Amino acid sequence: MDYDSDSSAGEDQPYTETLTLLGYASKEPTDDSTSHLGGTPTWLDSKTTPSGSLAKCKVCNDNCSLLLQLNGDLPSKFPGHERWLYIFACRRKPCRRKDGSIRAMRGNRISKVAPTPSKPQSTPEPAKPSINVGAQLFGVSSSTTQRTNPFATSTAVNKANPFAATPFATAAPTSKPSANTDSTTSDITTLPETFASKARLSTPPPSHEPPHEPWPTLDQLSAPFPHYHLDADYETLSAPPTPKQSLPTIDTDSSGGGTSGRVEDLFESSMDKTFQKFADRMAQNPEQVLRYEFGGAPVLYSNTDAVGKLLTPSTSGEGKLVVTASEGSRMPRCTRCGAQRVFEVQLTPHAITELEEEEMGVDGMEWGTVIVGVCGVDCALAEEGNVGYGEEWVGVQWEEVQKGGR
Repeated sequence: MDYDSDSSAGEDQPYTETLTLLGYASKEPTDDSTSHLGGTPTWLDSKTTPSGSLAKCKVCNDNCSLLLQLNGDLPSKFPGHERWLYIFACRRKPCRRKDGSIRAMRGNRISKVAPTPSKPQSTPEPAKPSINVGAQLFGVSSSTTQRTNPFATSTAVNKANPFAATPFATAAPTSKPSANTDSTTSDITTLPETFASKARLSTPPPSHEPPHEPWPTLDQLSAPFPHYHLDADYETLSAPPTPKQSLPTIDTDSSGGGTSGRVEDLFESSMDKTFQKFADRMAQNPEQVLRYEFGGAPVLYSNTDAVGKLLTPSTSGEGKLVVTASEGSRMPRCTRCGAQRVFEVQLTPHAITELEEEEMGVDGMEWGTVIVGVCGVDCALAEEGNVGYGEEWVGVQWEEVQKGGR
């Protein structure tokens, strides 16, 4: 079974650990006050809210409900930044399966003492960083020699939520430094790290966002989904199966005069291999509600829809895989700074199970996965030191509809 992911375990290990962090819904409170599944959104600064237009369904123009809020601080990659991600969805049935009914938003605040901006590179750095970005973001160790499950209640003496915002949620200074502050001053070492490493920031161009609208009040919002806290751990996969034995042939005609063929060929001809790979990957850790790897690659639900065709790796004329720096390089570029977008997070089908737990029996959400691509350099969304919000790319792969029913 090809998992298309780097392994930190050797071939002699009983499992494979990838660079992808998996998120799990928890009803129990955790140390993280930022990241959550469902519920209502909170903001980097209570005095600055996004434009209400960013969370309106593009189909019906009604207010959407929050699916996910995620602390996206990346101290090793984007020092001096605070960044949060949001995914919203329209709950009206007529809008389902339509473009614009699910939207994604990024919020950030960049410290005035962040490193001096420089022109962003045309392509992002390779997905596998020399410094484990996930470990610095979520505080999860990927060591195979000393594995600790952050969800284990019996051994977690100092259990910390890997999605916790601390200490980066308050990275921006509370008082403004003087206008002539040298951005290369050694003062940066006195601040908590929060985002911008090799990818630098450029001065933001004129905004392409729609005019600002007041954020809707609680009574104007659509009914929220249940609120869940989030825990996380690196993805582990069972060892690939042993090579398949030669399968017998079968006669598809009961009369004995029909066409015969190998069971494997007949089975594979009637299934979507991409979907089967997706289903197998989900089954390895069935309670995962999200997958996170900045600059990594999403697991596709299908390769035949618009999103699948966009993100499926290219092959050469000889059928060989064409390696690119990141699957995100196929996403539309950032509309604000022109930098390449990269994959950051995707929601999995089990998120629907959790969010609609209290609505069993209803005809609910119909997506297979929701993939979010973000600006690869985390471009500024407001003036230095201020909070800003902007829309990011979201690719929705809808649940396959079988002939004769859903």
